[in-house]
Order: sequence, then C-alpha cells, then structure tokens
Amino acid sequence: MTRTIGYIVGSISSTSINRRLSRVLENLAPEGTELVEIPIKDLPFYSADYDGDFPQVAIDFKQAISDADGVIIITPEYSRSIPGVLKNALDWSTRPYGEMSFFNKPVAVIGASGSGVATAAAQQHLRAILGHFNAITMGQPEGFIQDRPGLFTDEGQVTDDSTAGFLAGYLEAFNSLISRTQHASELVNA
Repeated sequence: MTRTIGYIVGSISSTSINRRLSRVLENLAPEGTELVEIPIKDLPFYSADYDGDFPQVAIDFKQAISDADGVIIITPEYSRSIPGVLKNALDWSTRPYGEMSFFNKPVAVIGASGSGVATAAAQQHLRAILGHFNAITMGQPEGFIQDRPGLFTDEGQVTDDSTAGFLAGYLEAFNSLISRTQHASELVNA
C-alpha cells in the first residue's frame, strides 16, 4: 500500500527556491511513499462571503488535505513570517466553521532561504497557526535549509550529500510520525 504525503509550497513563484526543494523531496521519498502537491495558487482571497457557496477550488484543496496521510508545508519567509498566499490557503482550510482540514493531521514544516537562519521565523509563526488547528506537527528534525547556488537542480536533485542525507532522514522521520499517528488512531477506534 502506498502512503500519500501531500505538500503545500508556500510560494506561487515558478522559480521559487522552495518549489525546487519540493521536487527534491519528491525524488527522495522513501519506497512506498508518494509526494503529491496540494496547489494553492488558484485559491481566491478568503472571505466569509464564500461560506454559503464554497468554490470548487477550495473544496478540492480541502479534499486533497483530507486524502493525504500527512502534509508537508514548504514555506519561504516573507518579512519574518509566512507568505500571504500560504496564510490565505490555511484560512481556507478552516472553513466552513468547524471543518478544520488539519485537525489531527500529521504535518511537517520545512523551508529554504539564502539566509543563514533560513526560514526559522516563518516556521515559528506557522507552527503557532498549526497548533491552533490541532495539527500533529513534527517537532524534530527541524528543516531550516540554507540555499546556495546550485544546491538544488531544476530537476529535483541535491548536489550536496550532507543535505541529501538530512532531507532523506527528514522524510523518514515524518513517515515515522504518520505511522505512529495511524497506529494510535487504530487503537482508539478499535
């Protein structure tokens, strides 16, 4: 049986460092695990006006989160926080009221930046939001990736063995969290 991990790239730029990181993660996925993107670029700006007539793109977004065994959020850092498009997507995930898509969902957070502290501030804000959603957020390892020219190819390869090893271990740790969460859920529902 294949495990499906959805991923959300918190940037809609086609040249995003974090989009390249997502391709790397896809290529490093352990055997039996498939990573699939949960796109956010077509979501309109959230407004309560939509609550009575939810757009299909938002229904599809919420369904993709629900269908995934776990979700990785790959975030850039904009002005020491998460990008507005990512916050908008997270807002959609909580609507209609009482239907939080991330409730009890295993979630991992990672991000790349040219900065030495990578996306640490953005990830801190994102973890606070996910805590409000009651997501089961992976604590360790934390994924603060300092990008440098040529680290990730456009084809999703890593040119540094140490980084490749870290990312493979990161995916293994997240798979382990998903397994533990699924096992606990089975015990509760038995």
